[in-house]
Amino acid sequence: MENLSNIGTIKEILSKHGFTFSKALGQNFLVNPSVCPRMAEMCGADKETGVIEIGPGIGVLTNELAKTAKKVVAIELDKRLLPVLYETLSDHKNVKVINDDVMKINLHKLIEDEFPNMKVVVCANLPYYITSPVIMKLLEENLPISALTVMVQKEAGQRICAEVGTRSGGALTVAVNYYSKPRFLFNVSAGSFMPAPKVDSCVIRLDIDHKPTVNVKSSKAFFKVVKGAFSQRRKTLSNSLSSGLGYDKQTINSILEKSAIPQNTRAEQLKIEEFSRIADEVFILEKGN
Repeated sequence: MENLSNIGTIKEILSKHGFTFSKALGQNFLVNPSVCPRMAEMCGADKETGVIEIGPGIGVLTNELAKTAKKVVAIELDKRLLPVLYETLSDHKNVKVINDDVMKINLHKLIEDEFPNMKVVVCANLPYYITSPVIMKLLEENLPISALTVMVQKEAGQRICAEVGTRSGGALTVAVNYYSKPRFLFNVSAGSFMPAPKVDSCVIRLDIDHKPTVNVKSSKAFFKVVKGAFSQRRKTLSNSLSSGLGYDKQTINSILEKSAIPQNTRAEQLKIEEFSRIADEVFILEKGN
């Protein structure tokens, strides 16, 4: 269906199906006609590629992905949108809509069943409230996907794409860089949505090579250290790690000394390699206890 970015068309379709927006689900539908074609073009899909879309809404992005990719599987939590999507996506035979929760669905099985012998990418306009959990689920499950292109709140996108070891970074920055190479694509103004959110958005892409960017003895210890380090980011590592990991400061200071990191360093100053050195020392300590 064409004109899905037209506000009048959207209102007419939603009214026909008695649909009302849910604040709890963070529903904001795109009405800027230039955004979805750009996302579809830049997500890495082609006629040999399968695409997983999360939260298709009324199918604006889905329509563009269907024109670009071999097959699109859209996961929609809100069952009220199923009849809407049935209408708006009726022109495309290469689209399948699944009514499920992306945080609960078995994505490995979905990819195996729906995209045999295909390159797979993810492309989605993510609700703000679930951005971090969805991104981390997609990265942590080691799925056979090559790229993740998502629209997120602008501030979140800037933090994710920040350089590790700078003030703009955080725990999510380190985690994303552990699994992928993030890059900023373009900004999207709040006025591009209906209803318009209070903040602007941006589109980012994470390229995944399925080999962590640093070698660590234990990924569990690595993320434990990252979480602990940023738990009190305004404090020094000596204090934040002591509190976050539950060790006395003498033990933490010994770990930092072995890792060649000054005690008064703060989490935001650490490069990913420095987090890995601390994590390896924590792993050695805990393995010996």
